[in-house]
Amino acid sequence: MYPEKAERRPDPEGCLTAAIRIPVRIVVLIVVVPVRLLWDALALCGGFLGRVLLRPLGRAFGWFHEHVLAPVGRGIARMAEAVATAAWWLCKAVFYWPWLGLWRYVVVPLAVHLIAAPAAWLYRTVLTPLGRGLARGAAWLYSRLLAPLGRGTRLTLWAVLVWPWTALWRYVVVPLASGAYRYVLTPLGHALTWMGRGLAWLGKGLAAGLMWVGSGLAAGLMWVGKGLVTGLMWLGKVLVVIPAVFLHRWVLAPVGRVLAVIGREIGDALVVAWRVAGYLSLAVGRALKWLAWNLLGRPLRWFYRDVCTPVGHVVRDALWRPAKKAAVETGRAVRAALASARETVRRARRDAWHALVGGERQPEPVNAIRGQARNLGGAAPQQTLPGMVAEAEISPHKRG
Repeated sequence: MYPEKAERRPDPEGCLTAAIRIPVRIVVLIVVVPVRLLWDALALCGGFLGRVLLRPLGRAFGWFHEHVLAPVGRGIARMAEAVATAAWWLCKAVFYWPWLGLWRYVVVPLAVHLIAAPAAWLYRTVLTPLGRGLARGAAWLYSRLLAPLGRGTRLTLWAVLVWPWTALWRYVVVPLASGAYRYVLTPLGHALTWMGRGLAWLGKGLAAGLMWVGSGLAAGLMWVGKGLVTGLMWLGKVLVVIPAVFLHRWVLAPVGRVLAVIGREIGDALVVAWRVAGYLSLAVGRALKWLAWNLLGRPLRWFYRDVCTPVGHVVRDALWRPAKKAAVETGRAVRAALASARETVRRARRDAWHALVGGERQPEPVNAIRGQARNLGGAAPQQTLPGMVAEAEISPHKRG
């Protein structure tokens, strides 16, 4: 078995941390609590506003977009597409098809039959035989006359312009140049080479001497510079490094540790204060909710349940339903009376017309009077008269 790892214990807190923690937490709590209360109030108002206003507005806008804007947009798009198609066809009918027909059925046939066909016939029948005859005549003239004349002319020009210059280059210029290179330029170059070597040895000796002198001077300057650098480094250490180390060790490091402790304590205080403010905000919200329920919600619920509901039931049962039933019965009686009056007037007019004009009277079907439908809720169904058309059955619930 492996030994369990010992838990890491937190570093012991000093008196400085304990002295800083309590004031910092008190100040941060005083500052954070109003901010947390304001934040929770804004969050609550935002949620309520979103549920009551923004979501209904969003749904209304979605419905408006789906049932109004989208159909109108589709209609406008289709109309624009139809207009663009019509304009395209109109442009083709005005600017494309006439010129295409003119080119295809007028210009091309005229060019083929009036220009291309005569030109092809002329080339095939006249120009081709004429060109062949001229080519044969020119070939015969060149072979019989110009070719011999050309050979003689070429030999004459070669003898006058090429052979003299060739002989001059080969037998005069080349021997003179070779003699000058061998007997003049070569000895002169050797003499110059020996002189250059002597000058090189002399320069090498001078350079060695100068290097020896320069190395001595460089060694002396190096020792001087090393001494100066050592002195400057010691001076910089005394004037800069030692004060900087003292400042860092005895001033900056303690101040940094204090600032780090203050920052850590401020962060911890912010976390604790935010949680405490959350608990306070929750308690305040519950208290306001309880107060609003006891002052407004419970009386309104009692008033609705114990006052408005019984009054509404009484009004519905004692006033609304009898009035509705009476209005329905009155409407049916009025419609039946009007139908009977119309039928009586129609028969009287027909009888007067037959009395004046004459003719055999045709039997007419008797129309049923509206409102004589069978009752589904009665003990026995009502019988209709012969020749009368029964209306649709009406349930007692629909009749009121």
